[in-house]
Amino acid sequence: MQALLSDPGAPAGVRLGQAPEPVPQHGEIVVEVERFTLLARNLDHAATLPAGSIPGFDAVGVVRQAAQDGTGPAPGTRVATLMTGNAWAQLRAVPAHELAVVPDQVDPGQATTLLVPGVSALRAVRRLGALTGRRLLITGAAGAVGHFAIQLGRLAGAHVIAAVRDPGGRDRLLALGADDVVTGLDQVPAPVHGVIDVVGGPLLAQAFDLLAEGGMIQQVGAGSGEPSTFAPYQMVGSRRTIEGFGAGDRFGPDLAYLLDLLAGGRLAPLDHEHAEWGDVDALAERVRADGGPRRMVVAMPRSPAHGTD
Repeated sequence: MQALLSDPGAPAGVRLGQAPEPVPQHGEIVVEVERFTLLARNLDHAATLPAGSIPGFDAVGVVRQAAQDGTGPAPGTRVATLMTGNAWAQLRAVPAHELAVVPDQVDPGQATTLLVPGVSALRAVRRLGALTGRRLLITGAAGAVGHFAIQLGRLAGAHVIAAVRDPGGRDRLLALGADDVVTGLDQVPAPVHGVIDVVGGPLLAQAFDLLAEGGMIQQVGAGSGEPSTFAPYQMVGSRRTIEGFGAGDRFGPDLAYLLDLLAGGRLAPLDHEHAEWGDVDALAERVRADGGPRRMVVAMPRSPAHGTD
């Protein structure tokens, strides 16, 4: 089968090559991949893997071979899959608990862009506990995790404060469900019950000072690339918590929940650019370019058993 293989020496960090078809283990389903997402940071991650590895996390496709133990959907069913590795290939073996059926009403490309940021936002919101009537601050809210965290926080009953650098997207964030949009944390009166932080750096220390007693920060990312420095005794005597986010596994039920929200119009999808399988170096250059798309949904050729495009 064709696959994108890690190659630290290649301009894109990956190269198009041939790989053995996956041999499913107990409880695994073989999925013919139709689409996966391509982001600059995923390419950077791929370049750090052993040469010849198949990178990728999220992919949408059709079940080719059901699990031998009878779990999971039948052949021909479109599914969303999320796990570490082996997504950028024509075929992927996936445990039944790491996938969910894509409802007929959901566009496969929209489903693909939902998976990683949607699950991250959902699990971060959930870790903050009961949010009804409480204030939730989301930093870097203009990004993909923020896009879904705003909506899921609103569904959880929170008063959502979206913090962004550029106020130009204010109307979009309000339409997603943000109650307030700020361009600096000095505009946020304390206290807030919870914070979903994807920026890190100095902003993390600022956000900590806004937390109510018993409040929590879920640090999902560190997009600033800067260290966080706390003042002496800033954390002493406080029951406030900063928790490093870990996505975990067994994503199937959460994927199903998010896809149902999308199908029912209760969750707005992410914008994305569509690309056909082709020159991977050109695709990588496109997603890495200033002003390029934040994410690209790449369509795969059909696997050998069905002919190639």
